[in-house]
Amino acid sequence: MMIKRLVFGGSVIESIPANVGLAILRVFVGLSMALGHGLGKIPPSERFVTIIENLGFPLPEFFAWMAAFSEFGGGLLLALGLLTRPGAFLICSTMLVAGFLQHAADPFSTKEMAFLYLVITGMFVVIGSGKYGIDPLIRSRDSHL
Repeated sequence: MMIKRLVFGGSVIESIPANVGLAILRVFVGLSMALGHGLGKIPPSERFVTIIENLGFPLPEFFAWMAAFSEFGGGLLLALGLLTRPGAFLICSTMLVAGFLQHAADPFSTKEMAFLYLVITGMFVVIGSGKYGIDPLIRSRDSHL
């Protein structure tokens, strides 16, 4: 039960405007990540695999695929409001690497987008999908969530 709550749970927000705003943000950010960043990394290019290798990751091809999956798959999950917290966590962890490792020496203006995605998806890790997503439908089937 605790795992279901962690995966499908979230804060209950009664305000309709707040839930509509969360849904718009969730769908926009999820689709932007999936289509604008993740889709282009499938399959990972040799250049991207080299970037991952230069960051010091073992098995760079595996981690390049994981980054692509987290951006594309996590973005789609976020947009649907399905497994919102795990999907957002995938994006969040990838943006941590992007912001603090890949762009560590870059000016803030270069790493800003990674940080924006990091903060926004971090918010969805904490609060869940909001009322308008698939997770609440799954939660409603089990009132203990």
